[in-house]
Amino acid sequence: MVPSGQPVPPPFVRLAAHQVRWRLLSELARSDLRVRELVTLVGQPQNLVSYHLRLLRSAGLVNARRSSFDGRDSYYHLDLERCAHALAAAGDALHPALRLLSAETVTAAGTSAAEAPARPSVLFTCTGNSARSPIAEALLRHHAGDRAEVTSAGSHPKACLHPDAVRVLRRRYGIDIADRRPRHLSTLAGHRFDYVISLCDKVREVCPDFNGHPRRLHWSVPDPADGGDTAEDGYAAFDRTAAEIDTRIRYLHPVLFPTPHREVQP
Repeated sequence: MVPSGQPVPPPFVRLAAHQVRWRLLSELARSDLRVRELVTLVGQPQNLVSYHLRLLRSAGLVNARRSSFDGRDSYYHLDLERCAHALAAAGDALHPALRLLSAETVTAAGTSAAEAPARPSVLFTCTGNSARSPIAEALLRHHAGDRAEVTSAGSHPKACLHPDAVRVLRRRYGIDIADRRPRHLSTLAGHRFDYVISLCDKVREVCPDFNGHPRRLHWSVPDPADGGDTAEDGYAAFDRTAAEIDTRIRYLHPVLFPTPHREVQP
């Protein structure tokens, strides 16, 4: 118990300091995962993992979404933006000079062109390749320019892109993908990727293996085409989906383009 009048550690510090919760945060920082996957990765009983997940959810650091592949299951997702603000607040509570980068400037931590490693190749997948994965492809290309090779594909591609996917990218980000057409995952057989990122719970279950043992990540993003009953509701769902994917892309950016550690000069 902290004596009266003594500084109390910020909530994020108290939560993250526990070994199991830190492991959960670390695993979820890489990919959305199900409870049984977290149990295997953390090496703790399911009831203990579920208990700590409840604490993290209560703090707003972790949220859960029902799987679109199996409605009896859920994917857990770490809210990296909320974590960034919590970390910044914790640093500021200790000393103003320790305030961390805000979420809005996280992508500025990437390398310069002179420092950048070989161009990472990234594949985004979803079922229809008509909304989520082409939105992710367009946004990563928008943020990374020619520093990454980016493509997307689907397990059951639609005949064309969803018009609201085209519309939201044009209106919100000034990106035009109207001339793009969905492609099938089979057309990429034999290709080598550094990262394969699924945005759909269904495609995660059927995504084929690729050469080079790519790093497999999962972002459990609901299909925006199921987001509303009217045209207005439908566009709003695509707007929310694009915003979520853009946030995830901004936090992927430093992973693709890490900044070399530099010693702090006295």
